[in-house]
This record gives sequence, structure tokens and C-alpha cells, in this order.
Amino acid sequence: MDAAVSTRRDPARRWYVLAVLTAVYVSNVADRYVISTLIEPIKAELHLSDTAIGFLTGTALALFYTTLGLPLGSWADRTPRRGRMLAVCTAIWSLMTIACGLAASFMQLLLARIGVGIGEAGGTPASQSMIADLFPRAERVLAASLFSVGAALGSMLGSSVGGMISDLFGWRRAFFALGIPGLLIASIVATTVREPSRTHTARHADPLPWRESLRFIASQRSLMHVLIGSTVCTFWTWGLLWWTPAFLQRSHHLTTGQAGSFLGYVTGIGGTIGAIAGGAILFGVGKQSQSRQCTAMSIIALLGTVASMIAYATRDLFLAKIMFWCFAPVGYLYLVPAFSWIQNLAQPRMRGFVCAIFLFGANIANLALAPQLIGLASDLVAAHSAAPAESLRTVLTAATLTGFWAAYHFWAAGGRMDADLERIGESSLQTVNP
Repeated sequence: MDAAVSTRRDPARRWYVLAVLTAVYVSNVADRYVISTLIEPIKAELHLSDTAIGFLTGTALALFYTTLGLPLGSWADRTPRRGRMLAVCTAIWSLMTIACGLAASFMQLLLARIGVGIGEAGGTPASQSMIADLFPRAERVLAASLFSVGAALGSMLGSSVGGMISDLFGWRRAFFALGIPGLLIASIVATTVREPSRTHTARHADPLPWRESLRFIASQRSLMHVLIGSTVCTFWTWGLLWWTPAFLQRSHHLTTGQAGSFLGYVTGIGGTIGAIAGGAILFGVGKQSQSRQCTAMSIIALLGTVASMIAYATRDLFLAKIMFWCFAPVGYLYLVPAFSWIQNLAQPRMRGFVCAIFLFGANIANLALAPQLIGLASDLVAAHSAAPAESLRTVLTAATLTGFWAAYHFWAAGGRMDADLERIGESSLQTVNP
């Protein structure tokens, strides 16, 4: 307990823990998304259709990632997270990533991807719950911005490193290069990260039962809009980017390494700038009114939707690359306010559970629905098209329209944000003083 209290009171220690949690997130995203860069060589070697690739690369992982995410998110509200969750989960998904490189058949690769999903299910809910305990509300946007950089860096490593190693040594070695460092990160978590003490309100009450938590979440209209908007936004950004390396190889004739390197720079550099600069801008807007954060995010989503439509529709590679620089960073920018909103709009004793719901929707959208639906639609269009090689372009261009849907929900969340934040303050006082 003394170690936990000192972690909260020592700023240097607090930021060190955030750095380690961000490294865990980098490993999580890199191991999850490297396979999207390797779609074409895997498809060629195993003789698979786009539908089969969609199931193998996304749906198989999502089935276990999302199913286990809710109970593990609830567990994060009840149990110490250092060794039981973060270190163990990081080690599991790293070992399973290595197993992907050893797979000799479709079924073996499928089982290894399921293992990655099982391990990754417990990572982000525990990290988000710890961040909420480590940082006061005024600092959470900055902390969320820095943590979200992990998604950008992870995508960059998965795309650029995975593509480069695939070109040089084959797609199997790419899994080894990303899985092995994760084991080192797991050992760092286990040996150096101390459990922070719970926030004041969380210490005075046990975590809420699932049913009561769900009723409260449903009554928070702005929180519901944030959860739905984030789910759709994830499908539109991360889901479409999942198929982008294959799109660049088929429609613009890039190699696996070239497609991975380009997307790696876009998501790594652009995503980092989006996470940090976007968080700073939204934090400044939030000083006037947090509802204005939602309005700003809605406008950004609208502009990003237009950019994404041009990126997939144009046959000019140079113009497409410019539009990807405008579109892809939005997938990282929205994470900053979204993580902050769901933590601020939820009672402290249900934060891990709400984060798990957020991840459930987001990962159903971008790991289950996007890979599978886009792959299935691509096969259907190819079967009835005079230019079957361009089927993926057609499907991705049509899918960009979902960006308008996401923009609506962010705008609608702003209409209830201030009132729901006030309600959270009142419910917290009732928890401490029943």
C-alpha cells in the first residue's frame, strides 16, 4: 500500500508508469495489425480468398478479444493489475504472435491469431483503469494523448517493420521481429510497475454489478453517443486502413514493403501528431466547454470523411498519398477525447468495465466487421465486375460514407455532455456520502 500511495504522489514515478503502459500499448497494436500488412503474401502462399483472409486476420482474433474483454475489464476494477493482467497478457499475445510465424497451415495460423486475441483482451482496460487512478481529471486529456501515441507507434511498427522484413526475409520473420520484444516488455511490467491506489470514490465502494453498470451507462445519453460514434469511427478509420496495404498493392502496384512503409509513416508520424496536437487542441477547447470538444471532433470527422473518399477513389497515387495523410491520423486523434470522455462520464468504480465496452464495440467494428464484410464484399464485386482487381477499391470507397455517421454521434454527444458530467459529480458525492 505504501508503494501504491507513493506512486500517486511522485510525479516522476507516475509518468514512468504511463511510459511503460504506452510501451505495452505499442506492442499490443503492432502485434495485432502486422498481419494486415502481410495479407497479400499470406493469401498467395495459403491460396485464400478475401473472405477467408478477412476471417483469418480479423474475425478470429475479434471473437476472443471482444468476448473476453468485458469480464477482464470488470476484473480490472476488482483486482491488482500488475502481474495478474498486464504482464501475463503481454506475454501471452507476444508468444502467440511468434506462433503465427511458425504456423504451417491455415488452421495453425487461425489458432495462433485466436491466442493473440485472448492475450490482448486484458491489456487496454487495465491500462486505462490505472491511468484514471494515476492522474487527476485535469491531467487525463494529456495522459490520454500520450497513451494514444502508442496506437500510432504500434501501427507504424506493424506496417513498416512488418513490410520491410517480409520483403527481405519472408512474412514469417515479421511475426518474430514483433513478438520477441513483447516478452521483454512483459518482464518490465512485472518487475517495475507498482499498483496505484484507487481514486477517492473508488476506495469507498465496491465495483458495481454488470446490470447496474449497464443501466447507468444507458442513462448517460452523451456516453451512449460517444460509444456508438467511436465504434463507427473505428470501422471507418482503422477498419478501412486494415485493407489499405492490400489496396495499395493491388490498385497502385506497390510491393509489400513499399505499402507497409508508406502506411507506417502515415500512421506513425501522422498518428502521433494527431494524438498529441489533437489532444492539446481539444483540451484547450474543453476549458471553455467540454461539449465543444464533441463539436470539434464532429467537424474533424466530416473533413476526414471527404479525404478518405478521395484517397480510395482517385487513380493518382500522389493525390491518394496526400489524402491518406489527411485521413489516417483521424483514427488516432479521436482516441484522445474518446478515452477521456468515457472515463469522465463513468463512475470511478465502473471505469474498467466502461472501457471494456468501448473496446468491445471498437474491436467488433474494426477486427470482426471491417475485415470480414469488406473481404466478402470484395469477392462479390470481383465476381460480377469487368475489372475484378479493382473490387477492393470499389468497396473501400463506398465504406468511407460511414464517416458521416460517426460525425453525427460526436455532434449529438455534445448536446448532453455538460449535463451528464454534472450528473457524474453528483453520483460520486452520493457514493462517498450515502
